[in-house]
Amino acid sequence: MFMGEFQHNIDTKGRIIVPSKFREELGSSFVVTRGLDQCLFCYPMEEWKILEQKLKKLPLTKKDARAFTRFFFSGAVECEIDKQGRINIPAPLRNYAVLDRECVVIGVSNRIEFWAKGVWEDYFAQSEESFADIAENLMDFDI
Repeated sequence: MFMGEFQHNIDTKGRIIVPSKFREELGSSFVVTRGLDQCLFCYPMEEWKILEQKLKKLPLTKKDARAFTRFFFSGAVECEIDKQGRINIPAPLRNYAVLDRECVVIGVSNRIEFWAKGVWEDYFAQSEESFADIAENLMDFDI
């Protein structure tokens, strides 16, 4: 399970350090793609395959299902960690998530998320204000 928040910089070549505590669980090959809320999602290959199977079941006749799967899969790239513990994030994904210097890497259960520091801070501040309401709404999901 991935959890925690880490501050890192992305270098001029688009490489970012994956926190050492995430590397073993991530494995040698994993997938990075566009996430929601202007961040990137990173899945271990095993989790990616489970997600892929679930998304394949979405009805092709539904416009939203087609749009989501196109958005999600068209940005996906398979990555590996180099000897320095970094991954290279392709320019289109960096542009989507506005990753240019300071980044935040967070663990979110079965995935890692990469955020531009300013985007994360804004998102966190906004979510923090309504955290109690969010928690209350999730009670419907038996949490």
